[in-house]
Amino acid sequence: MNVIKMVAILLIVVGVLSLVYGNFSYTKATHNVDLGPLELSVKDKERVNVPVWVGVGSIAAGAVMLLVLGSAAGTAGGLKMSNRWTRTA
Repeated sequence: MNVIKMVAILLIVVGVLSLVYGNFSYTKATHNVDLGPLELSVKDKERVNVPVWVGVGSIAAGAVMLLVLGSAAGTAGGLKMSNRWTRTA
């Protein structure tokens, strides 16, 4: 499996996951204070919404990479093309 196919499949998977879940969250530490033996920290929970067009675009880009760039590498839709030349005298 070449790199182009792996990236295309990864784009399709990321696109499907973004359509299914729609958002993700992460925790970010913003303030740390050390007062002798006392230690204080503040953590903010951030939430990121992923637009639908990003998921659809990712799936479309992955499909185009599989179909168009895959055929440029010698495969068309997963079928290998033969490039045999025969010479008769």
